[in-house]
Amino acid sequence: MTIELAPSILSANFARLGEEAKAALDGGGTVLHCDVMDGHFVPNITIGPLVVASLRKALPNATLDCHLMIENPDEFIPAFAAAGASWISVHQEACVHLYRTLQLIESHGCKPAVVLNPATPVHMVDEVLDMVHHVLIMSVNPGFGAQKFIPGALHKIKTLAEVRESLGLSFRIEIDGGVALDTVGDIVRAGAELLVAGNAVFGKGDIRENARKLLEAARTATLTRA
Repeated sequence: MTIELAPSILSANFARLGEEAKAALDGGGTVLHCDVMDGHFVPNITIGPLVVASLRKALPNATLDCHLMIENPDEFIPAFAAAGASWISVHQEACVHLYRTLQLIESHGCKPAVVLNPATPVHMVDEVLDMVHHVLIMSVNPGFGAQKFIPGALHKIKTLAEVRESLGLSFRIEIDGGVALDTVGDIVRAGAELLVAGNAVFGKGDIRENARKLLEAARTATLTRA
């Protein structure tokens, strides 16, 4: 499958959010990853539908990937869909009725996805794999950017890719946390295709060039996949 870079706006300068997001897309990013945190499910508070709506207005053709790290996501899915979200992902750990929540996302015209924290086994979502656009593997503990990659995520990616093949499904595999030049090769070789990167893109230096180099390294690594 095609490797795509999803720059995470969490690491951008919010005073220049539209400009920096566009730069990341100009560098080769194809999806903007929006980390939504409520201070309850994770120990941080970030953005809500208003920021997503502003991004949609600034970048009307962008794919907005809204990652809801929140309690009671069903209460907010309609608002994020109305704000212009393209994809909405929810945590398995936050959803009592996961199947219903994914149906709710789809009913609002967005592509549904499910997220797994580092300690959650891949097989916890076996029963919904046929209804998701992608599965997001967290390779850091959610809540903050610029964390160190957890190597155990590689095994989870490989397991998920094997499950996908055995079931004949076509969902995509996304990875979020610690994606950088020194980790992206192993991540792609393990089977991930949607690469969320925040600090590696927006942290320092030229945003376009950072995105370009990271995407180039990822695509080069596909040539040596097992």
